[in-house]
Amino acid sequence: MKLTTKLRDRAQAITGRAKQRLGRATGDQRLETEGTTNRVLANLKQSGTKVKDAFRR
Repeated sequence: MKLTTKLRDRAQAITGRAKQRLGRATGDQRLETEGTTNRVLANLKQSGTKVKDAFRR
């Protein structure tokens, strides 16, 4: 896959983790849930990319 796609997915995971921790620290349940969702989606995208890369070899 393209490097930009990998970087975008990784950035989404980092942003999700930051939102999750910020939400937990401030007690904002919505922000924590949004962060968890972003992190999980980014990890799924990264897994899909790894599978695609494995089949291309």
